[in-house]
Amino acid sequence: MTPEAAHARARATGPLPLGAGEPAPRGMMRLAHGDGTGLALPVWPDGATPALLEEYQVAPVNVERSGETRRVLAAALKCCWTDLTADPWPGTPAPVEDVLSAYRALIGRGDDLMRSWAVGALRRLHDSAWLEVGDGLVRLGPRCACWPPASHAQLRELVRRLPAGGEDSPGLDVLPAAEHVSDEAAASVAVPESVDEDLLGPFDERRRAEIVAAFMAVEHAAEPVHEARFTALRDPVLRRTLAEMLQRRGRVLVQDREMWTSGYAPDVAAETGTTLGEAERAVLVLVLVHSVAIPRAEGLLPADSWLSPFPAQLEELRRHTRLPIGELEAALRTLRHAGLVTQVKAGEESGGYTPGPQFHRLTPQARRRLQEELILAAGPHTPLAAAVRANRR
Repeated sequence: MTPEAAHARARATGPLPLGAGEPAPRGMMRLAHGDGTGLALPVWPDGATPALLEEYQVAPVNVERSGETRRVLAAALKCCWTDLTADPWPGTPAPVEDVLSAYRALIGRGDDLMRSWAVGALRRLHDSAWLEVGDGLVRLGPRCACWPPASHAQLRELVRRLPAGGEDSPGLDVLPAAEHVSDEAAASVAVPESVDEDLLGPFDERRRAEIVAAFMAVEHAAEPVHEARFTALRDPVLRRTLAEMLQRRGRVLVQDREMWTSGYAPDVAAETGTTLGEAERAVLVLVLVHSVAIPRAEGLLPADSWLSPFPAQLEELRRHTRLPIGELEAALRTLRHAGLVTQVKAGEESGGYTPGPQFHRLTPQARRRLQEELILAAGPHTPLAAAVRANRR
């Protein structure tokens, strides 16, 4: 696997598993387990993190119930980071009951609704590799190793101030089962030095910071950013360096007039493939048909738009799918967490679903391909579909 494909795969699926003694791809840190195996995670340039977006008042990618999610992560850190003289990761395993108890102590409430939200947050943190949850235990996930050393002092102070829990919390069978248990005692982290230094080195400190800020914005902002806010998007020289940094990660700049974001390079996207299951892909097609294809056919949307103010109603989705309602809702939840659909509320009604912010990141090639796939899905026997199939031969 090329370094570009490795970065794309890690962005799409999370930390990459490494065999015993296998080095991390270029630009990635290696988290080693006691048996020699490990995980690879991308390293951001100059030690920056997505928190940099706050300085530019740019909204990061939305996290569902972000308040509960942050508080549950803090509770897990309180329970798992027992040796504050060491780095947070890997920490020590803690019972799920202890983490939920610490969460209750933190918020000062213990009702069933709060507990349900906490369990949901644990599931989201597990899916995003911030925590590893299974077999009744919580471990700090590999993403916790990405916290820069400069932030550890602040994290230690946070942990010292957090209250400890006390009571047990029964009924946790809804949490995921553990897939991997690492040897915490022998774990280690190897971070590469001077990531992208050959590209950033020729610039002075100010321009270097501008390039890194633009990199974090196009990679981690929830929506495309305006070039007026980032010098590296306006200046051709700085933008070329930014494009080279993205290229090393299998990414390209995506421009829409004066707005910029990033997306997968077409060749890397073809190599990486999709991480969605069959049910998720089917539901996504339904959302696109009802919220984009039909309004576009009625002249209500421009030809190249994949964002729509016309939500696909949940009842419509139920009526046009053979999936059981539970699988449909699970697929919608997965798509929502991935940013592929957005849930829209409509007054007192349930609203519906529209394409999510990830559709901003489509390259022109991906837009054309998606348009063709939607034609084949919505009207497989139409002359237009026949023309698409003929062009692909």
